[in-house]
Amino acid sequence: MHPADFNPMADYPGDGAAHQLGAIVRIHGPQAVAAQDAIACEQAVALEYNGIAHATLLASPLHIRELALGFSFTEGIIRSAADVLDMDIDTTPLGLVVHVTILGSRLHALKQRRRHLAGSTGCGLCGVEGLAQVPRDLPRLPPPLRPWRQAAVERALGQLRERQPLHNLTGATHAAAWADADGALAWIFEDVGRHNALDKLIGHLLSQPVDRSQGFVVISSRASFEMVQKAHAAGIGALIAVSAPTSLAVQLAQAAPMMLAGFARDGRFTLYSCPAYLEQESRP
Repeated sequence: MHPADFNPMADYPGDGAAHQLGAIVRIHGPQAVAAQDAIACEQAVALEYNGIAHATLLASPLHIRELALGFSFTEGIIRSAADVLDMDIDTTPLGLVVHVTILGSRLHALKQRRRHLAGSTGCGLCGVEGLAQVPRDLPRLPPPLRPWRQAAVERALGQLRERQPLHNLTGATHAAAWADADGALAWIFEDVGRHNALDKLIGHLLSQPVDRSQGFVVISSRASFEMVQKAHAAGIGALIAVSAPTSLAVQLAQAAPMMLAGFARDGRFTLYSCPAYLEQESRP
């Protein structure tokens, strides 16, 4: 799919509406005005692998196939999209059930990473049974062929807000976007959970002929440990966050190594790792 043909709000089989209208009352001082407002939809999404119930996510009911594929990859359940033989989505009164059929050789990886996620939106490490399951043994990332330009990072950030139709409508979603070396945003995914948005993007990138180490990802949220770990697992060379990183996220980015930037807004950002990966430009 060419980036120009990508519609971030397009429905896929099994996907539901991204938002709904709800009755509200706006309060401003002594005034109370009844109105309608757009509310972001949130739905339970259960993932089953070869008939084995594995995880339940709370997510926006859009791009469910990308979510399932990206989650499977960043969790280490599959190594590539080729490990997925089939995927069906059922709609139930309680939410969506995604039936994923994977190669039998990947069932061991499924058992190693098995966890049950139920709870808050975009839950990160909920349900991990032990501390040893938190860090993953991932290969080191190669450096970019050439440093990213400061102007490219700023260009990507400038496009991020205008390319979030669901957030602009509801104010309740996060976004993850892929930028090429020049800072042009090719694909962007939104979700009520920041982890889900990144998984959707990664799931889409698995089917695209792009070198993930030579572009970068821009996210509208903070950069937590798991956000950096997902990017590392996908071989992404840089993660640019609109909000702050955490200490574990910085440690992982330094070890990966990948360029991690935070507080990226209003023409400025803070580098927490790999400053040599950025070509800083002189300004008049």
